[in-house]
Amino acid sequence: MDRSESLLTAQTAGPPATEAGAAPPAYPPGATRVPEPTPPPADPPGRDPRWARPALLGLLAATGSLYLWGLGASGWGNAFYSAAVQAGSQSWEAFFYGSSDAANSITVDKTPASLWLMALSVRLFGLSSWSILVPQALLGVASVGVLYATVRRWYGPAAGLLAGAVLALTPVATLMFRFNNPDALLVFLLVAAAYATVRAVETASARWLALTGTLVGLGFLTKMLQAFLVIPVFAGVYLLAAPTGPGRRIRHLLLAGLAVVVSAGWWVAIVELVPASARPYIGGSQHNSILELTLGYNGLGRITGDEVGSVGGGGRPGGGGGGPFSGQAGLLRMFDTEVGGQISWLLPAALILLVAGLWLAGRAPRTDRTRAGLLLWGGWLLVTGLIFSFMSGIFHAYYTVALAPAIGGIVGIGVTLLWRAARTAPVPAPAGVEPTGPVPPAGVAPTGPVPPAGVTPADGGSAPAGPVRRRRPAAAFAGRWRGPVATLSLTGTLAVTTWWSWHLLGRSPEWYPWLRTTVLVTGLAVAALLLLLSLLPRTTPAPVTKELASGGGAGADANSLITPAWRGRRAGRWLGAVVVGVGLAVGLAGPAAYALQTAATPHTGAIPSAGPFVAGGFGPGGRGGFPGGRMPDGGSGEFPGFPGGGNGQFPGFPGGGTGAFPGLPGGQDGGSNGTGAVPDFPGGGQPPAMPGGQNGGTGQNGGTGPGGSRGQRGGGMGGLLDAREPSAEMTALLTADADDYTWVAATVGSNNASGYQLATGEPVMPIGGFNGSDPSPTLAQFQRYVADGRVHYFIGGGGFRADGGSDASGQIAAWVAQTFTATTVDGVTVYDLSSGRRG
Repeated sequence: MDRSESLLTAQTAGPPATEAGAAPPAYPPGATRVPEPTPPPADPPGRDPRWARPALLGLLAATGSLYLWGLGASGWGNAFYSAAVQAGSQSWEAFFYGSSDAANSITVDKTPASLWLMALSVRLFGLSSWSILVPQALLGVASVGVLYATVRRWYGPAAGLLAGAVLALTPVATLMFRFNNPDALLVFLLVAAAYATVRAVETASARWLALTGTLVGLGFLTKMLQAFLVIPVFAGVYLLAAPTGPGRRIRHLLLAGLAVVVSAGWWVAIVELVPASARPYIGGSQHNSILELTLGYNGLGRITGDEVGSVGGGGRPGGGGGGPFSGQAGLLRMFDTEVGGQISWLLPAALILLVAGLWLAGRAPRTDRTRAGLLLWGGWLLVTGLIFSFMSGIFHAYYTVALAPAIGGIVGIGVTLLWRAARTAPVPAPAGVEPTGPVPPAGVAPTGPVPPAGVTPADGGSAPAGPVRRRRPAAAFAGRWRGPVATLSLTGTLAVTTWWSWHLLGRSPEWYPWLRTTVLVTGLAVAALLLLLSLLPRTTPAPVTKELASGGGAGADANSLITPAWRGRRAGRWLGAVVVGVGLAVGLAGPAAYALQTAATPHTGAIPSAGPFVAGGFGPGGRGGFPGGRMPDGGSGEFPGFPGGGNGQFPGFPGGGTGAFPGLPGGQDGGSNGTGAVPDFPGGGQPPAMPGGQNGGTGQNGGTGPGGSRGQRGGGMGGLLDAREPSAEMTALLTADADDYTWVAATVGSNNASGYQLATGEPVMPIGGFNGSDPSPTLAQFQRYVADGRVHYFIGGGGFRADGGSDASGQIAAWVAQTFTATTVDGVTVYDLSSGRRG
């Protein structure tokens, strides 16, 4: 074993035998010799303890139950992606490009890797909510397992189990692993890339590092540039800690960079090289370019807020701050009312443990794994978290699921390190003299004897095999205060976590109020008990391996969380284990309660949210609907934190009195609850109301789902964030003579189209893409499609005003209203484009 490795790397139990012929271990003068207590039965060297595998299987089974329980209640989940999955299951061309419809009019506004997995499942098992959502849940279970394996390699099974449990119980992770957004696959790929990085650092392996690059590249094909946020962290850790020369480390990093380019770029190159006329339009771009989408709407635009064609971003002149969909940008965004309950339960604990763990690592050798692991997970957390906090473009709270593995890794590692350090009492060394490593207990041979007082080589004594150096003041201070600092860090971490959980639970005061008090009282009591335990007498430290005795790493025994160094009476050992267990349970009680509530709540729409309704934030079920049909912190339909905004009004747009549809001419009051007619809207139809109006989703169940799930026709925000659930009459109308047309219907906006497409199983053209602001198709193209008999119906009611972008969808809607006769089917305005021209 490399002497720079932490003891946590070596999973041995019990002291190693003294080498044959070696002298008995020598102790410095003044060291107290205490008889070594009889250790418990040891597991075979190099293997996990007997409890590790059953505990892992239990963790994975519990995670699977949490993520699969009642999964079908969410229906189509995000119908925008479900419609693309349906299209990919019907057409291999739509599968490859990630098209919204099987006729390949336009793609989704992301790269398609996450759709591929779900589309393959639908091809195997048929179209249903389960065939779409189960792959996401399995990705969650796999992510927990890979995180365990990653942390366990260097820190032992106890740390790995704690890390996996934190990830599994993070509310936003429970949400996204039960939903069909791309984030589930992205998290799995990034955790797998972290595992490959750990393996690469161990042996300076170019192959493992190339695998890291490949996995990050696949992450790009899942959610574009967000996957690249971890690249500087992984590269920096390898450059720092890989046990080889600097030139070789740099060459390996260049190879990994090439792997990123190849694994991410092959699909981009094909899309760019195929003529635009031979492929679908690239959704989310204004010029039909995947590079524009990558660098603009889904790239730098998210940082700067300059997102042409978006809705609700920070791209308005003089705007910023993320817009009404994003919360307020700033250092504390991760703790605010919208985001805090999703991810921040253990975020303060992770930050404290990160600092304390790096302090414990001290001035370890360059290749020390204890420090390398903390830098890997800590860098992931800080880089990604800070970018999320300060980005001025569109930001949604569920993006923070990318922070959950990093928080889990830091908590698992930090708690294990601090507990071991807090319970280990170093054997005192003579004043002014420091051996090459910690003084071993009885039965462990040191690297070389420390000469007794007054004996030098000149007096005939043997020279020590290892160097003896003067104790540096900083090292002396660190050694003296190592235990107390670790104890105070543990108790402080638990106290801060308890207080923050109490605060977060207070944001939903009517939701199980007893839980808030129980967490606070129990957590503070356990923190006080930890301090009391630190004052109890200790005996010798736990067994120390030769590597640690020779100065390798600032680690701890892999089993330290279960069998701490304090080896007093059996009752004392059990008391310590019970206190630690109760402390962990208290720390996880808040997020676990939120996770269970999230799993029990159906979620639909484009912007789901975990946990119960939060005052000033968002309720369960996502932005497709709000509890009670009311937006928080405002009037009915008012967006929080923005001036104005009466009933059904979207603030910040011209026109728009009560119930007015923004961005369309007139702006008169449209009647109560935003259900009045909108001037110049095709046929004078009634677009679905803003959240809070009669046609919006209702609370948890807003949206649509297959098989008569509890969706509400109309969704939220006029089809922008949720899908319609058409009536049986409308479905029968659209499917009649469907084989004679390329698209059975066309409507403005992808979500508006997705509900009709999922209900009929036939392609529906989403004019303008997700926001209705993409120039796909143009008015001339749409007129040609109609003349060629390729589109049967036009469905009114899906328009929405974006920040800039093309107005082609508005031109098409106006042309249809002027050219064709409107009819009403179950309250929806429909135009027959095949024979319904005005006379």
